[in-house]
Amino acid sequence: MATIETKPASSTASRKPEYWQIASPAERISTRVLERAKDVSATVAREIADLIRAKAAKGERCVLGLATGSTPTGVYEELVRLHTDEGLSFRNVVTFNLDEYWPMQPHELQSYHRFMREYLFDRIDIDPANTNIPDGTAAEEEVRTMCERYEQRIREMGGVDLQLLGIGRTGHIGFNEPGSSRTSRTRLITLDSVTRKDAASDFFGEEHVPTRAVTMGVGSILEAKRVIMMAFGEGKAPVVARAVEGPVTNAVAASFLQEHANAQVYLDLAAAAELERCKAPWCSANHDLEWCDAMTRKAVIWLARTTKKAILKLTAEDYNEHHLQDLLAGRGKAYDLNISVFRQLQRSITGWPGGKPRDRKQAGDIDRPGDEVFPKRVLIFSPHPDDDVISMGGTFIRLVDQGHEVHVAYQTSGNIAVFDAEALRFLDFAADFNAHFGFEGAKTERLEHDIARRLRDKKPGEVDPPEVQRLKGLIRRGEAKAAGIYCGVPEDRLHFLDMPFYETGRVRKKPLAQNDIEIVKSLLRRVKPHQVYAAGDLSDPHGTHRVCLSAIFRALKECAAAGDEWLRDSTTWLYRGAWQEWDVEQTEMAVPLSPDEVARKRAAIFKHQSQKDRALFPGADEREFWERAEQRNANTARIYDELGLAEYAAIESFVRWDGRPLD
Repeated sequence: MATIETKPASSTASRKPEYWQIASPAERISTRVLERAKDVSATVAREIADLIRAKAAKGERCVLGLATGSTPTGVYEELVRLHTDEGLSFRNVVTFNLDEYWPMQPHELQSYHRFMREYLFDRIDIDPANTNIPDGTAAEEEVRTMCERYEQRIREMGGVDLQLLGIGRTGHIGFNEPGSSRTSRTRLITLDSVTRKDAASDFFGEEHVPTRAVTMGVGSILEAKRVIMMAFGEGKAPVVARAVEGPVTNAVAASFLQEHANAQVYLDLAAAAELERCKAPWCSANHDLEWCDAMTRKAVIWLARTTKKAILKLTAEDYNEHHLQDLLAGRGKAYDLNISVFRQLQRSITGWPGGKPRDRKQAGDIDRPGDEVFPKRVLIFSPHPDDDVISMGGTFIRLVDQGHEVHVAYQTSGNIAVFDAEALRFLDFAADFNAHFGFEGAKTERLEHDIARRLRDKKPGEVDPPEVQRLKGLIRRGEAKAAGIYCGVPEDRLHFLDMPFYETGRVRKKPLAQNDIEIVKSLLRRVKPHQVYAAGDLSDPHGTHRVCLSAIFRALKECAAAGDEWLRDSTTWLYRGAWQEWDVEQTEMAVPLSPDEVARKRAAIFKHQSQKDRALFPGADEREFWERAEQRNANTARIYDELGLAEYAAIESFVRWDGRPLD
């Protein structure tokens, strides 16, 4: 099966570096790009471990500056592994954390004190007296003194040997928001509205996010002997480019790292997407590109969009004036190159995502060969109960309309994304329904009152009790059923997997386990799909999409290893939409939607009423999910039109999984 085979690894010594591994002259900070976030975390953890051991060998303490948030968690997991499996000791380590919300009690779910204990401190042999985190409980009149003492403590320890950083969407390091000066010190700061939006999921709503925090200043950070900044995912790509390639400015606090003599940026490939080395590597004269089909397509599309011309209107002068002389020289005439890429894009457009029946011929249709298998069994995986219709609702409806046997697997319950008021509304309906039809009993009445009391007594950010989680899960399940049935799928083909890793009642989930993979594998073997659709939308800020996709990949690989014959006729397609969209240069299947199909997709999304108007975890994008998807689909269609292809109302994009592991 082509979709799950991986290329044999070649030796590092003989392998030519990929274009994205070579720095561009535009970069003003030493930057290293690795393909996967896991590789970055392991590399950084190894550097920290080597420093700890080198200091211990000299009888010296090692002073680490630590960060919180999702970015450094992989580093902490690897450090814990090194401690457990390789005997790495933290007895000589002193730590200083960057920041803490204010006010904030150490035991609260969102406290960085608690974060550090759960992810690192309670799992290694560090002396608790050697861990330092700003005090979120200090009275306001005592905060300034507390901050001065924090700085003094760092000086007493001889300064920070290695400072670990992430980067926020505003470009902040620590909580140094736009406007923070080069010389700022540890202080109380008011959080930017974007930062508070990004933190909303941790606090179960933006209104519960503290407006202030205590943070080490830019000046404090720059005094560290070594600084490492990490970033993962497409969502961080724009601000990373501003920090690494843009001017030094207090509008992007991370840009001050350009002035540090020993600063290093580590990125996964997604976070590096907006750097020149990835976006337009031909603009750099420091390496010789291999003009494979994918790179050629990328360059020609870039040139067309840069010059604002349709592909077939590009001239030799356009190529020569935009650093693409080598490409043109190797391909001959501009027209031949243009038509080659144009036809690639043309072939990616199909109104038959499940394949075309052999005996079907439609007026005006591109002459495509009939498919060997028609109709197909199709399995759409939806990480949350609404990702299927948000991200590929038009294709979903078309697959059903064209006669395929479509199944949908809702991987998680989505129960944390329901407002308490919505749960109370459903509970009131259930109580009235039971009373009206005579189903009310002492046990039922007690349960209704108990759940209602727990909901009304909940404090902001408090985890729902199990009964409330089940109620909210049923709300999401009912909405998913309504949407699936609206799209034409019988209820017995809607599968609710309720994968265990998700069921914590918190934004932070359990690690993916074998029982999660077995659930996915069991469904795959029951359906034996000819096509699998999965969410490749990895900018989901809560990480659920990434975990769900990893479960699918691992399940498919285990089925392949077991010799499952159905896999020989199976293809896996990755969709996006809820958090981002595939670029045209990446798109391998583009499914155009008519205005009527756009309206049907919107109606399917609207069945998810608990997510309508205002979702509990909207992320940084203020648009509703249906608006995001609709506008992204329309934008993709617009780009195809501008490149000279047919003009459609909207296009949903897909990429074929090439078999590479996610992490």
